[in-house]
Amino acid sequence: MTQQMTTQQNKIESILQNIEQVMVGKREAIELSLLALLAEGHVLLEDVPGVGKTMLVRSLAKSFNLDFKRIQFTPDLLPSDVTGVSIYNQKEMNFEFRPGPILGNIVLADEINRTSPKTQSALLESMEEKHITVDGTTMELKRPFFVMATQNPIEYEGTYPLPEAQLDRFLLKLNLGYPSIDDEIQMLDRTSSEHPIDRLEAVMDQEDLLRLQEDVTHVHVSDAIKKYIVYLIDATRKHPLFDLGASPRASIALMKAAKAYAYISKRDYVLPDDIKYLTKHVLSHRVIISSEAKFEGKTTASILDDIVRKTIVPIERG
Repeated sequence: MTQQMTTQQNKIESILQNIEQVMVGKREAIELSLLALLAEGHVLLEDVPGVGKTMLVRSLAKSFNLDFKRIQFTPDLLPSDVTGVSIYNQKEMNFEFRPGPILGNIVLADEINRTSPKTQSALLESMEEKHITVDGTTMELKRPFFVMATQNPIEYEGTYPLPEAQLDRFLLKLNLGYPSIDDEIQMLDRTSSEHPIDRLEAVMDQEDLLRLQEDVTHVHVSDAIKKYIVYLIDATRKHPLFDLGASPRASIALMKAAKAYAYISKRDYVLPDDIKYLTKHVLSHRVIISSEAKFEGKTTASILDDIVRKTIVPIERG
């Protein structure tokens, strides 16, 4: 491991502690969100209203001093409200592009499942290919580019399930959950005069983040680990309790997430335990559980845990 990489890794803890000033008792969710940012992936946060989904993404943006944009998804939102639109300027006698909120560094897609599938699909190109096309013109997005989408549970009234193609674009799916009694009391103490997000200061900047993202790409993944990833993905495709297994994009996502997790853990190589820990976070939204499994009381998480338990880690010889 190079001295520069070690120095950069030591800054990770300062970022985590900075965000913990706002997010009390949510260390794992903070680490996983930072992991996705370092891996240049995107996060889907699914939970009930009021548990801090918006505060988490705002804290990330402020900690890196990045351009933060918010899209509040509603049933009447149009795709052009996301990407931007060209408007004719009568004085200049030409069309001017008015950029949409997708042209930020960190984009909060709030309550993404409250808008129509047509508008949801406006995010597809930007999330996967890092550019948008408006009126036949392709524009590159800023770097870094990170989408954190929030959604309320599907059973809530007035929501639209996200199509599988869009779900597959998210590196991780996370749940925050309710805080413990002690954590919630601590939250009341911290917000008694002003909200901690208002006094949160940047710890790093955009250039620092780009260097971290570059470092993550150099984390080593052995051939045995790559085989282990593929074996796990293949097991989801053959499992009788899944109607749809994970796609090849899931293999890439699991490797990228593992590299970022190893980096956060101050290693320049991936361990099998990294894969085991991340499997449910990376795959839970990419597979479809069968009606038979639901009838038996199985969950996606429990089936994935069973697959991890039964899949043998390949041995790297030599």
